[in-house]
Amino acid sequence: MTIEITHTRREGTLIEGTSRGDGSAEILQLREYGRTQRQPFRWSRNLDCWYLPHSRDHATYTPSLELLAQRLRDKGFEVTLTVDNADRRSFSEAEQEREEKAEGRADRFGEYAASAAQSSEAAWKKSHDISERFAFGQPILIGHHSEGRARRDHARMDDAMRKSIRDSERAAHWAGRAQAAANYEQFKKDPGRTLRRLDKLRADLRAVEKWQRGESAKGYSRNPDDPELTIRHEELTEEIDHWEQIIKDAEADGVKVWSKADFTRGDFALYRGTWYEVLRVNPKSVTIPHIHNSTGKRIVRASGNRHDDWTWTAPYDKVSGRKSADEMQQPPQAPATEPQEPAEQSPAVEEPMPVGEPTAAAAPAVGASWLDGMALVLIASKNSPRRRKRALWAMTRREAQAVCGDSRTSGRSYMLTWTDRPGVEGADWEWVPDNGSLDPVLSDLGITPSREWTATVQAPAEAA
Repeated sequence: MTIEITHTRREGTLIEGTSRGDGSAEILQLREYGRTQRQPFRWSRNLDCWYLPHSRDHATYTPSLELLAQRLRDKGFEVTLTVDNADRRSFSEAEQEREEKAEGRADRFGEYAASAAQSSEAAWKKSHDISERFAFGQPILIGHHSEGRARRDHARMDDAMRKSIRDSERAAHWAGRAQAAANYEQFKKDPGRTLRRLDKLRADLRAVEKWQRGESAKGYSRNPDDPELTIRHEELTEEIDHWEQIIKDAEADGVKVWSKADFTRGDFALYRGTWYEVLRVNPKSVTIPHIHNSTGKRIVRASGNRHDDWTWTAPYDKVSGRKSADEMQQPPQAPATEPQEPAEQSPAVEEPMPVGEPTAAAAPAVGASWLDGMALVLIASKNSPRRRKRALWAMTRREAQAVCGDSRTSGRSYMLTWTDRPGVEGADWEWVPDNGSLDPVLSDLGITPSREWTATVQAPAEAA
């Protein structure tokens, strides 16, 4: 029987004509093939043949396949080798198939997670039902005729509970993979990532065009008549067109793609949740004061910082807002919110009395509500004791209750809490950088926090 080794960009590297036990598997499973010369071939039940992972949509490394063919011939097999790198599919077709496969994985992994969760629940119920016999603390009676049964019940309870825990962990694993697969398209089409991907693809295309002109690129030269350069040029052009269309669709949906034309020196750019004054406008970024200056500040200006002579660059694909110098001089507008009933305060705000002299909350002004007094929102991490409390924002007690009561401001390893008696700044607490991850929460609640602590109570607006 003849073993056929074929490679096309459309189908990848496939090997057909082998049979179980003929001795070919030992050669194919060596980790010495592919473009990296470190990959083994794998058997596919769907294709009913051997295939080389990650070989689709790529040119093959022909010496690797020639080495494989020679090894098979040395074993007595008749081998044919066919390589056609020009047979390929368009990038849009390939991306469409990847998205469909991701959807299929999401559905399949979701079913695995649901099955594991049901198994975990059944095992827990089994353990619980057995434990009903010992609900009142019945001990094992040594020497009694019930001793054997009691010990077997304890062993069954232990086995069932362990199975419940294992299946629960398995359910969490498959649920995470299902979520990752479901987010594939959203992740690939994220505007920031897409813009960075386009920059790389355009650089690759420029290099290919230089090689085709006989020039050096990326530190070396290639034969201008190499047909692979023509194929690669077509691939890069198609891929760039595809992702440029994704950006156009995002802009049509309201996504702002920032560029050099949007900024001038003296403007302010919102970068990672902090407003920075623009020192210089570059083709792909804006120069801003160094991010070390943002500690404890919501706005970082060109001067008056600890490190005035240090700078940083913010790429346009990571900038999320712009304001002019005049807009930054205007005081923030207080959000018009309906009066709320005091929310139940989180138990986490009951913290030990600080070492330094505490900063007492100011007494409410005449006609002012206690909820209008100032509070400091802190971030608390589990199993991470710190010498000083970490403060994120200053706002009213009413706003602090709304922020800390929102389910989006707590996770497995952290939570937000608030206090109106934080202690002495620097000794008992300190400002920590705000990375902007909770900006959507503040926006939804209509809250504009500050990064300066004062216990002054805001007087309510006079009734019209």
